[in-house]
Amino acid sequence: MKIAGILLIIAGVIVLVYGGISYTSQKKAVDLGPIQIYKTEQHQFPVPAIVGILAIAAGGVLIYAGTK
Repeated sequence: MKIAGILLIIAGVIVLVYGGISYTSQKKAVDLGPIQIYKTEQHQFPVPAIVGILAIAAGGVLIYAGTK
């Protein structure tokens, strides 16, 4: 239980620091036979701060419960 609590706290801090998850995708923009042009797009998936706070609180509860 302690390890899960520590991992939840770390994940919660990461969510609070970064505020979301970003990823890159590629789409085919032009396809003219042997000539292909790809377009790279950046996407942001925002994660609310309350999720990070709840993860930190749940991690604290798991650590506290693991000591008893």
